[in-house]
Amino acid sequence: MTKYVFTAQMDIPPHLEAEFNRIYDAEHIPNIVKVPGVLGCRRYTVHEAMVPGIPKFIAIYDLASPDVMKQPEWRAASDRGEWKPKIRPHTFNRIHCVYRTLT
Repeated sequence: MTKYVFTAQMDIPPHLEAEFNRIYDAEHIPNIVKVPGVLGCRRYTVHEAMVPGIPKFIAIYDLASPDVMKQPEWRAASDRGEWKPKIRPHTFNRIHCVYRTLT
């Protein structure tokens, strides 16, 4: 089990969801998991929410350290490809957190 996870939650307009999912799965995740210290990633979509307004999509990245995201390699990977110009400007309701495992 990893000691840290980074979560990226967000919404995207419905008409862009197919492109969002294609780019996230085919480009964005493969770029990010090449960053030293990124151990893996899983994506989910909300099935049921008990609190209104929760973002529809979440990616959970397993990290070796919370400092992984401060590396220039992280920024370079997250800006590479179609993600930055085609998707990022349309995301909203974004929530980013780093969690530390308790047990």
